[in-house]
Amino acid sequence: MAETGIAKLDEYGLLHVAGDDARAFLHAQLTNDVANLGPGRACIAGWCSAKGRLLATFLVVPFSGGFLLQLSRDLVPAVAKRLQMFVLRSKVKIADVSAHWAQFGVWESGAGEPMSVTEQDGLVRVAVQPDRSLALAAGAAAGSFAAGKPAGDWELAEIRAGRVRIALATQDQFVPQMVNLELAGGVDFRKGCYPGQEIVARAQYRGAVKRRMVRLGGGALQPGQELYSDDQPGHTSGTVVNAAGGESLAVLMTDTIEAGSPVRAQPGSAALQVLPLPYSR
Repeated sequence: MAETGIAKLDEYGLLHVAGDDARAFLHAQLTNDVANLGPGRACIAGWCSAKGRLLATFLVVPFSGGFLLQLSRDLVPAVAKRLQMFVLRSKVKIADVSAHWAQFGVWESGAGEPMSVTEQDGLVRVAVQPDRSLALAAGAAAGSFAAGKPAGDWELAEIRAGRVRIALATQDQFVPQMVNLELAGGVDFRKGCYPGQEIVARAQYRGAVKRRMVRLGGGALQPGQELYSDDQPGHTSGTVVNAAGGESLAVLMTDTIEAGSPVRAQPGSAALQVLPLPYSR
């Protein structure tokens, strides 16, 4: 595989979940089906409050030592502490290993089938797209990577893939469908219960989602920033979730999206461009 660029991903943290009950524990907590996650397969998933609001989004990576959960680094301490509350008598250990694993985004031809996982000599790789992989490197394995691309390039690629990263600025604000998590493959509606599952299911089957995520171009936006639209004068109509390289993912009122109303960073400022996502509702 020919590498075309490497970025060090310091905005991401990592939790290690291990023990005899680790798989069952994660299956009971997350929005996706971890119980039936196949060998050498990763998945994205959300972790919700009892009210169905996302407390974090994860890339769930099985490896020889259990599971690695990639999430926004600013959420790691609080998420680790709160997850621990649900362990009870289960044989599960949760640890913050952000300082022990270096994370790299690698652009390479033939990265592999999306969400496939390979592991060798302290290096775990996840093909996130055919031309991009995530490399998790422990110990000396990190020394084989020379980062030359800015981390923002990886963030921009994730935005263009329509994959959201919940961070501190956007925590506990959105049910999974508001950020298109089910469209990106991060929600399994056939699995059993998890925190907030009833609310997430109701939103899916009763059409109760009044906000959806879009990709926007233009403007130097920030996560958590409020947006405005011409059809909602005097009121905010959206929130930026992720932003990089002049593009962003933002949750807007569905009425605004359906009306095609101009969306602006400030009332009266230039309209932002609505850009396509790789999936459709």
